[in-house]
Amino acid sequence: MPKLLVVDDEQAICWALRRLAESLGHEVTTASTAESGLEALDQFQPDVIVMDVRLPGMSGLEAIEHFRRRLGPIPIIVITAYGDLGTAVEAIRGGAFEYLIKPFPLDHVERVLTRAFERGGESPAEDQQRSYIGGLVGNTPAMQEAFKRIALAAASEACVLISGESGTGKELAARAIHRFSPRAERPFVAVNVASLSPTLAESELFGHVRGAFTGADQARVGLLVHADGGTLFLDEVADIPMPVQVKLLRALEQGEVTPVGATQPQRTNFRVISATHQNLLHRVQQGEFRHDLYFRLCAFQIEMPPLRERRDDVRELAQHFLERSKQRSTQGRPTISDATAQALERRPWYGNVRELRNAVEHALILARGGAILPEHLPAPVEPSVVNSAAENADPESLLVELVRRWAESHYRESEDVTDLYD
Repeated sequence: MPKLLVVDDEQAICWALRRLAESLGHEVTTASTAESGLEALDQFQPDVIVMDVRLPGMSGLEAIEHFRRRLGPIPIIVITAYGDLGTAVEAIRGGAFEYLIKPFPLDHVERVLTRAFERGGESPAEDQQRSYIGGLVGNTPAMQEAFKRIALAAASEACVLISGESGTGKELAARAIHRFSPRAERPFVAVNVASLSPTLAESELFGHVRGAFTGADQARVGLLVHADGGTLFLDEVADIPMPVQVKLLRALEQGEVTPVGATQPQRTNFRVISATHQNLLHRVQQGEFRHDLYFRLCAFQIEMPPLRERRDDVRELAQHFLERSKQRSTQGRPTISDATAQALERRPWYGNVRELRNAVEHALILARGGAILPEHLPAPVEPSVVNSAAENADPESLLVELVRRWAESHYRESEDVTDLYD
């Protein structure tokens, strides 16, 4: 029988969680302090732990390390109050499996417990949970503020607008919000609006019926319907064509969409998280974005800081990407030399975290399993490349330009550069 340990000084919560877990066929033991919970391990070996982060005596944050030392990579679910979400996010970064915000609906707790028991002895902290944070790894005040706002957004159903330069981790932030929201079990549907042509944007988002236009040989379900019950992530939302903005606003207000060529609407329940590198309010003032849609989409805002404003995170991020690459490689045990770390910290990082990740992966190839040295690093990305790509919103052009800049920095013979593109 699966075993659950509940550690909380509120007896009502212990009672409610015991009743729920026992109804699911789990054996349950409760404790009112972290110390008594650790003592219970002598007689009771749980498969999952649910623990409040605020406890008398040893805090839940401290206890996570003690429990994991005794039990290994056991899923630990932390409980927190609404106003203490920063601590909950810190617990996740410290190895917790999930967090619950008081007061919590029991059906949500049931889903979280089911996932935790299914996960069993896997290590969510060092792989899955850190991969959830991904490029959002960081301890600087700017990133701690971002983590806090991500946690607040996860506890809400409001639309969220994430702004920041290209490569700062806006989609990662959106995925984190979805991952820790009540909608986590439903789809996360991501679409880069800038990649959609104006003529196809409406069909992609809302779908179409057969024969709606030339080439519509069969019906297509739109992304808004695919996201039913879950989250729709609109990347580069500023580029939505004006006619589609009207239809999106209506879908948000009425909870239904009408596919292109259809006469009857379809019900759908989705949450929207948007992202942009542009000043969306400026677009509104220029008449290029509807003000009513703007206010609907930015009920809650998160600003992702550029990497150059959090240089103290560069080493940790580089090490994080190195560890992830090690898991996919069989070449030795590469390390980052101190000189290389200092060189990384001095760079302007106009491409932000995405550029840093690519730099580490590039250096790993040249290091061939040994220490990564400064000469293994690629040339820094110039601001003109990033700005041009952001303005054009053309991923293929950006890739070609980045490859050309890299080639020019490594091959001094012009014919070598030309040959690379032949």
